[in-house]
Amino acid sequence: MADDEKHEHPEHGEEVEAPWTEPEDTRSGLRDPNRAARSLAAMALSFEALALLLAIVPMRMILDDATVAIVAVLVLTVACIALAGMTKRAWVWPAGAVVQVALIACWAIHWALGVAGIVFGLVWAYCWYVKTALGKPPKR
Repeated sequence: MADDEKHEHPEHGEEVEAPWTEPEDTRSGLRDPNRAARSLAAMALSFEALALLLAIVPMRMILDDATVAIVAVLVLTVACIALAGMTKRAWVWPAGAVVQVALIACWAIHWALGVAGIVFGLVWAYCWYVKTALGKPPKR
């Protein structure tokens, strides 16, 4: 018997089990919660950039003059890619919210861009919620 597995009870001389400890393989796996939140934000912004790029062709087909829509989509795509690469900075979170508001404002160009802005705004809000939740101490 190993010394750390069993102990003698001082009064009765009988062996008792050691106190329970949490096994190491049941941890959540989040060794760095901030990194997890940053990765989630980078993925969300990357998917948004991809979706915006995929919106260029339909905008060209739907709108008579799609120049404004294409420029707006390209500017927002570049902003998403730039922010995805800078997620270590704290100001990325409010800047990402500004990008979402700008995309919702593109409703004036075409309603589909505004709907995409609402969808990605909700995704960004969820990412921000996850970041906030991971920053709090765990409940035990």
